[in-house]
Amino acid sequence: MSTSAESETQEETETTPGPGKPATVRAERESAGASAVFTATLVLLVFLALFGRRIFGGLFTDEGMRTWATMFVGVVVQATPFLVLGVLLSAALTAFVPASFFAKALPKNPALAVPVASVSGAVLPGCECASVPVSAALMNRGVTPAAALAFLLSAPAINPVVLASTAVAFPGRPMVPVARLTASLLVSVLIGWLFLLRGKSASWLKPPAQRHAEGTPKFEVFRSSVLHDFLHAGGFMVLGGAVAATLNVVVPREWIGGVAGNTLVSALLLGLLAVIVAICSEADAFVAASLTQFSLTARLAFMVVGPVVDVKLIALQAGTYGPRFAVRFAPATFVVAILSSLLVGWWLL
Repeated sequence: MSTSAESETQEETETTPGPGKPATVRAERESAGASAVFTATLVLLVFLALFGRRIFGGLFTDEGMRTWATMFVGVVVQATPFLVLGVLLSAALTAFVPASFFAKALPKNPALAVPVASVSGAVLPGCECASVPVSAALMNRGVTPAAALAFLLSAPAINPVVLASTAVAFPGRPMVPVARLTASLLVSVLIGWLFLLRGKSASWLKPPAQRHAEGTPKFEVFRSSVLHDFLHAGGFMVLGGAVAATLNVVVPREWIGGVAGNTLVSALLLGLLAVIVAICSEADAFVAASLTQFSLTARLAFMVVGPVVDVKLIALQAGTYGPRFAVRFAPATFVVAILSSLLVGWWLL
């Protein structure tokens, strides 16, 4: 019994974070191994995206396969620069801008802090993966949870990198980025106020843990943030490009035509697709632009839902705030995002 207790104590000691120390030795090894595998996979996928058609040109005898390869390469190549820029800027802000800055900048009144936090999401260019730890840091620094959650939803959706990529993906349609900005702000404010009304003292919101140990050097925070966000977001971006190309080539046109003719059904379908494929917000506009069979309103739903609720975000939120939070927060966010997209699409598009 004593040996078992000592073993458990030793394991607990190894997994207890301390200043300047990694959270666990085991987690560090697993993270390094997962990063190596993920990096190799990502490099292979990007290599195939860039050079696959040239290498396997003889195999693309079918016109559909050629169309698939062209669309896949186009989505990945167009989106990658925005992804890299967003990850670098997000990591820099996470590492070098203290969370206390946002706490001091927000109004003391929680109801007013929610829209201000939503608008301030524009200063965090980056993947939605980065918004979860930043929102957790805001809560740890005393920001009201409703405002921190509003920031979590708006940051990956309304920042300049995302809006610029949306404008590039939809040339000649200036109202598309405007509609995306409007609908995303509406989602973040409504969810923030809803949480303020219904979950202010909710027991199902677990206090967030720190992503980085206190005392971690800023450049180490920057390096680890870049590595984490790029590895995760890059792989999902490539997957999203493959899914979009497949939908355009494999799914019969008459099926899509029947679904695309109904705005509500097509918006729900693309919203669910955004949840499943979990594309980074810097890249999702190029995938949405390639889904030409659907209306602009349905594609707007794809771009509004993706940055606020997808499978990787649900997992991140469950790990940060607890599963009881995630099972309430994700469905509510999805419904509000779909309704906001339909309303703003009807108004502006």
